[in-house]
Amino acid sequence: MIKIKKRKFLLLPGDGIGPEVIGEVKKIIQWYNKNKSLDFEIEEGLAGGISYDKHGTPITDEVFYKALECEAVILGAVGGPKWDNVEFSKKPERALLKLRKELKLFANLRPAICFKQLVEASTLKPEVVSGLDIMIVRELTGGIYFGEPRGIKPIDNGERKGINTHTYTTSEIQRVARVAFDLAKKRQNKVTSCEKSNVMEAGLLWKEEVQDLHDKEFKDVELNHMLADNCAMQLLRNPKQFDVIVTDNLFGDMLSDQASMLTGSLGLLPSASLGAKNKEGQMRAMYEPIHGSAPDIAGKGIANPI
Repeated sequence: MIKIKKRKFLLLPGDGIGPEVIGEVKKIIQWYNKNKSLDFEIEEGLAGGISYDKHGTPITDEVFYKALECEAVILGAVGGPKWDNVEFSKKPERALLKLRKELKLFANLRPAICFKQLVEASTLKPEVVSGLDIMIVRELTGGIYFGEPRGIKPIDNGERKGINTHTYTTSEIQRVARVAFDLAKKRQNKVTSCEKSNVMEAGLLWKEEVQDLHDKEFKDVELNHMLADNCAMQLLRNPKQFDVIVTDNLFGDMLSDQASMLTGSLGLLPSASLGAKNKEGQMRAMYEPIHGSAPDIAGKGIANPI
């Protein structure tokens, strides 16, 4: 067999059940190395609460630079009640946000697939969720999670004000929409773009820019626009009407979690965070489950690694 170019993976087990899940990932990588003549090199590092406990920061510069040098980062889970009172900038989740932003992982792919063996695990009727296969594409590095100005500050009357800014540019919107259109062409050729264009200027820009890209480059793909709150309702009423959903960071966070519960559990589904392709067609990537660290079952050997 022809030897494939050596590729380096950075495994970040993280907190809670993360190490148990990543332990199974290592077995899979080792199986491929042994049985498929591949040569994946594994590096490991600390991220999240375990890194904060040891180094006082959710991710060290050393681990971050390892991520820059790797083909892909594979993350277990971070966070937990143990770190609830940690300073905001030092919380375990900041490691995840830093990796997404600094690696320029702007497109988060979150599939919601209801396997026939698990139809009864959903709280919805079997006929509503049976055969469900939705792909949610969430913009990951812009919007209200990263916009400036942000913070908490005192105001004149003795109260405090919390500030977060929801902002997007043409290029940020169109690059994630392009990912959604490309995916749709490999699926059922249908994209639903979700925003709140009725009350938010940034939402109106989102709608206009997605439509503009569609008209210029993807006329052969069916495009529908839907308000995000209506999408939340439609996911419960008739989820199989959707193929690919593309939306911003905030709505993508909420709608993808809602969609995951159609399948029975947040703990069943994966996600991929992708960057832009370089001249060789390669891209940075981070893969992770979308569940939390589940500290209540950590160490019991009952976490499902799928």
